[in-house]
Amino acid sequence: MTLPLIWPAPAKLNLMLHITGRRPDGYHELQTVFQFLDYGDELRFEPRADNEVRRISDVADVPPGQDLMVRAARALQQAAGCQQGVDIYIDKKLPMGGGLGGGSSDAATTLHALNKIWACNLSDEMLADIGLKLGADVPVFIHGFSAFAEGIGERLTPIELAEPWYLVITPDVHVSTASIFNDLELTRDCPAIKICGLSESVWDNVCLPVVVRHYPEVARALEMLGRYAEARMSGTGASVFATFETEAEAIRVRDSLRNSGDVLIPETWKNFIARGVNRSPLQVQLSNY
Repeated sequence: MTLPLIWPAPAKLNLMLHITGRRPDGYHELQTVFQFLDYGDELRFEPRADNEVRRISDVADVPPGQDLMVRAARALQQAAGCQQGVDIYIDKKLPMGGGLGGGSSDAATTLHALNKIWACNLSDEMLADIGLKLGADVPVFIHGFSAFAEGIGERLTPIELAEPWYLVITPDVHVSTASIFNDLELTRDCPAIKICGLSESVWDNVCLPVVVRHYPEVARALEMLGRYAEARMSGTGASVFATFETEAEAIRVRDSLRNSGDVLIPETWKNFIARGVNRSPLQVQLSNY
């Protein structure tokens, strides 16, 4: 069967984020809820006869050698003993530093796509092990299901969530995850939640107070969106989001924010509307091949 030309790298939202402690190696112990969106980057791969890995598309402020797509491809070559190469193209839709997982999702899609294209035949668990060395969020994109995550985000328990519509707004700032996690005022002693006690009544994000203190644009976005619905922040930001039962309702709020004077969304801010899904678009595509 012919493999697809375009591979999706979907966004995720952190619907809540608690920190329960800090490990001796400096990593934080987390509890978070991941849900995928039916929106994200789009990748294309052209195999090479040699073993060279090249990123053809420009990605602002990310040198090819540091790009998680390139690093993922090289890590797969090494793990699978593969001598093939690839040219990688990306239509970059997700903002960097937005808390939507764009880089991690790109890495996971690269691993899955090249695992097929190069016929490496590695399992999802093996791909997740490779991905974890690239970033803590990569495994959830490899497995592709809504999850309650623990550890540094790699211990995943599948959960079924409602699949509402989201309006996502990303101010024109790049939030440094490292600086947020190293902030002395970050709460690191949240009581651990058992999955049986997981409910929206405990869904908050302990990073939010730190982020809004350092990034007033995020505070402004939360205030603007909060005039119409409960506004929350994904991960360490900068993206904020609100939940709606219908796409039409989300469109109405976005149009109001675009055209209502004092709460007008700045032109430099990104925004989109997407459906929350319990199975990622990447896994849906993979199931057909």
